[in-house]
Amino acid sequence: MVKAWLVALAAGLVLLVGEAPASALAKQDVLIPMDDGVSIAATLYVPDGAPPTGGWPAIVFLHGLSGNRTQMNALAEAFGFVGQSYVVLSFDARGHGDSGGLVSIDGPREVADTRAVHAWLAARPDVADARIGAWGISYGGGAIFNSLVAGVPWGAVVTVETWTDLYSALMPQGLVKSGLVAGLAGSIPEAKRDPSLVALQAAAFAGNTAAVRPWADARSSLSKLGSVQTPVFMAQGRRDFLFGIEQGSLAYQRLRGPKLLYVGLHGHPPSTFPAADTGFLMTQVRSWFDCFLRDPVCDPTPGSVLIAPERFTGAVARSEALPRTATTTYALPGVTTFARSGKAVRRTAPLRKAIEVFGSPTVQATIAASGGWSRLVAVLTALTPQGKEIVVSAGGVPTRNGTRKVTIRLINQATYVPKGSRLTLILASASTAQASSNLLYLDLPMPATARVRVGTAVLKLPGLRTPVTK
Repeated sequence: MVKAWLVALAAGLVLLVGEAPASALAKQDVLIPMDDGVSIAATLYVPDGAPPTGGWPAIVFLHGLSGNRTQMNALAEAFGFVGQSYVVLSFDARGHGDSGGLVSIDGPREVADTRAVHAWLAARPDVADARIGAWGISYGGGAIFNSLVAGVPWGAVVTVETWTDLYSALMPQGLVKSGLVAGLAGSIPEAKRDPSLVALQAAAFAGNTAAVRPWADARSSLSKLGSVQTPVFMAQGRRDFLFGIEQGSLAYQRLRGPKLLYVGLHGHPPSTFPAADTGFLMTQVRSWFDCFLRDPVCDPTPGSVLIAPERFTGAVARSEALPRTATTTYALPGVTTFARSGKAVRRTAPLRKAIEVFGSPTVQATIAASGGWSRLVAVLTALTPQGKEIVVSAGGVPTRNGTRKVTIRLINQATYVPKGSRLTLILASASTAQASSNLLYLDLPMPATARVRVGTAVLKLPGLRTPVTK
């Protein structure tokens, strides 16, 4: 699914904004040498004419996992970054496209590559070395954050649907999002995959947090963002089941320089990029770069948090802080005992009013596990009055034999649930218990003797005090 999303990117951008003008397409392909002998393939665009005093400002575009610079070229051309204002550079990350080397998922080696690309561009006499920005999506956004806290002197950055804490994104509460991780791993050709990733995936699937956490910490930026003064524009998806809203909102709270958080319709599945608001988003992005790379005395935005409604018509909600929420609690009584192929299903009465879920719902329940039962997965859906089923969120926790109270934090997202909808909570060993197509948490093996008894479940839903979707 990730690969299909990336393949559709370039074509989707053309549909959104049309073909780029022919004059914007003059470019040259270059190879940038790394200190270990690997060559990084890049595409360079330089505006016509003499550069301004001090050189052109520049923007580097970084693609997603299993993507390549061709997709970033399409984006830069389609949204007018290529032309008379900026030097633009896109590059194939290590192990991608025409670049050499192996993929190790934005680790220290990839940070060194990003630093070298920045230095190569800054060394050009026609580039203003203090006014180089970066735009990155998903894997590329993670590379930007990791290079930023490693000291790469970006002038301003934009990150789209990415992470700042990789452990909490992939293995929240110690239970790996096994379906998503398998999909990400499968998108990297075996010949391009660092051998260490095979053992790491096995450790994650086995619940070996001691092996996964230090690996993820080395690829995370959140704990170091408090010292960052660089202007940072973060665009997270309302409904992104890989990298939730908190990956941006927690960063927003820590950053000390100019910052903007945009919560929009783009994202990893169940969302897409591009989306209905991508044109609006990229207009904001252009203003951000123009402000910090071209006009040092500008006023960047009228608000620092922007939230797009689920039904986008061209306007967004703006505020100076993260939105306030109120929690609605539902007690869902019952006692259900089941094996690996079973599930507990609890439903609410029709909602008396609409709710715009914003944040991480939680599910609390007392369970009794036996026979080696090792995990409990919760999937929350809504059935609208029109008969449409929406997967609101999902999450899971590892378990062990015995009776205890568990709290499952579901994925942090924003979903509008209309008045009259009925919520359904499904508790099982895998998200496939809700639907065979729901591959967030796979049905991994458990002993044939495994059983679990689930008592009353308490669902807590955080909702916007002032909804943005009408």
